Amino acid sequence: MKIYFSGSISGGREHEAIYQHLVAHLQAQGYVVLSAHVADSAAIEAEKDMPPREVFERDVNWVKECEAMIAEVSTPSLGVGYEYGLAVQLGKPVLCVYRSGLRISKMITGNTAPNLSVATYSSDVELDERVEAFLKNLTE
Repeated sequence: MKIYFSGSISGGREHEAIYQHLVAHLQAQGYVVLSAHVADSAAIEAEKDMPPREVFERDVNWVKECEAMIAEVSTPSLGVGYEYGLAVQLGKPVLCVYRSGLRISKMITGNTAPNLSVATYSSDVELDERVEAFLKNLTE
């Protein structure tokens, strides 16, 4: 299954370790993570010279190509919000996860789209459980 992973690059990298954990976990389960570069520590550096249009077209095409999206939304990000909104509009199954205790946008928590799931987590183990339940639901 092709998964689009969305996490903040320009908006802040304070949850980078979570991105790395999540992408590695998905790949170890055999999923193709189209946007695995988001978890790379060099993501900002790697994209700094890319033309904005190229990044936009690549990411939009990946969202269209994916079979599901997982977005880590603990760090506010315009790009993540755009990708999440696009995926929901396209009817893709979307899971937004965020660290327990954080306040996130009501544009996520208030969305009642049937293809959207939102979950909190307080540990890597709990995050893995949320992701596994979401993916298991898709394959049943």
